[in-house]
Amino acid sequence: MSVLASSMAVASSMTGVTCDGTAVHGRFESAAGGGTYQAVTFDAKAVPAGSRVVVLESTHRDGTEIELRLHGLQPDRTFGAHVHQKPCGTKPADSGAHYQDVVDPKQPSSDPEYANPDNEVWLDFTTDGRGNGSATSSVDFFFRAGEARSVVIHEHATETGPGHAGMAGARLACVNVPFG
Repeated sequence: MSVLASSMAVASSMTGVTCDGTAVHGRFESAAGGGTYQAVTFDAKAVPAGSRVVVLESTHRDGTEIELRLHGLQPDRTFGAHVHQKPCGTKPADSGAHYQDVVDPKQPSSDPEYANPDNEVWLDFTTDGRGNGSATSSVDFFFRAGEARSVVIHEHATETGPGHAGMAGARLACVNVPFG
């Protein structure tokens, strides 16, 4: 698997602002193999082994921006995606709960006061006819060291109502990202 995970400095020629960040490039591998991979799929129909993922993180004075790009997924489908607390493993639940800037004392969180796109990183996207999709999220917080470790792709768009806020169905795939 070709993987690049590196810290980078991103300079904007328009604003002259320098941003620090992370870039991860990977290919999804089947979690059934039991190995440790940069990116794993738990559903080969929705996220086939060999499909590609890029996650870019940039931080600046006002907060954090995350960009997610995917290639080769199931075409014409809407997925949910969020930053999770733990690294990917061989089981979907290994990545833990969503990262929250202000942590809901009741976990798993489904209270819209905590489970919302201002307090979490939501990266929902819809793939095109070729299975390519992307999303960007800008938040006004920074990740706490070691507490944001992956991006999980979910089976449907993120719900927002009370009792269901932040829910996006089964975990279909996961990519390890050294945020922060």
